[in-house]
Amino acid sequence: MLDLVTMGRTGVDIYPLDHGVPLEEVRTFEKFLGGSATNVAVAAARYGRRAALVTKTGADAFGRYVRAEAERLGVVGDFITPIEGDGPPTPVTFCEVHPPDDFPLYFYRYPTAPDLMLTDTDLPLEQIRSARVFWTTVTGLCQEPSRAAHHTAFAARGRERHTVLDLDYRPMFWTDPSEASAQVGRALEHVTIAVGNTDECEVAVGETDPHRAADALLERGLELAVVKQGPKGVLAATADERLEVPPYFVDVVNGLGAGDAFGGALVHGLLEGWGLRRVLEFANVAGAIVASRLECSTAMPTAAEVEDGLAQWAAKGARS
Repeated sequence: MLDLVTMGRTGVDIYPLDHGVPLEEVRTFEKFLGGSATNVAVAAARYGRRAALVTKTGADAFGRYVRAEAERLGVVGDFITPIEGDGPPTPVTFCEVHPPDDFPLYFYRYPTAPDLMLTDTDLPLEQIRSARVFWTTVTGLCQEPSRAAHHTAFAARGRERHTVLDLDYRPMFWTDPSEASAQVGRALEHVTIAVGNTDECEVAVGETDPHRAADALLERGLELAVVKQGPKGVLAATADERLEVPPYFVDVVNGLGAGDAFGGALVHGLLEGWGLRRVLEFANVAGAIVASRLECSTAMPTAAEVEDGLAQWAAKGARS
């Protein structure tokens, strides 16, 4: 049995080694494995979890790189498949790095991307059904045939415990926010956990206040709602428990991978059966560690690194 199956976006991150300058002035770049669903799988694998990624790549060199690098980082690559025949290339993503809080992203996924061409025949339904955690993202709902494939996966899963929707809303992938809201609303009927920031919660349930957003998500039948609040920390709510955990502060290099690191750590904590506070604190530190590094996938911390961060946090008296 797989601990985790993630489904959705993949590609190659082309990140600048020159920081504090616009993209047109960057002279040196380095490539890394990227994509939200991909990064979450890598993050979980760093904790020893058996994680698989369901996605498609172009039939090209970057596609071969995606599968090889995912496998090198511990992700089961059996369900990372190239498109057949002519089709779009494996996507690349550029960013600018202006610490501490400005990281413009430039997605090259037009007119579509291979991971949005997933169909029912690409889905390992038995593994999706039996995985201890199944993780999807809102991006996978933005186009057909990926949208229909996600609903096939949801039907196979049957709202089993630890079925997660990452609210990962990227406006450039949608024609209109109202379309995204409608599709997220449909997906929420099939999941038990939702994770997102306040802007993403507004798209999902029309609420930006963290507590009202959590309430609205729970009212959809979810077991756990996680609302990330940036420098204000994170709120999590179940039917019986509600708590907020403060942030773990670091010197930020690139904040783009922090959410995916949080997600992989959340998966690990849930599978460990920890209490909600420990899960959130572990995930907060994991996200912060990645924010202190340039890349996303290869920046994912080990459990020992996170535990060390937790110990430092406790020593400073910063944990509530």
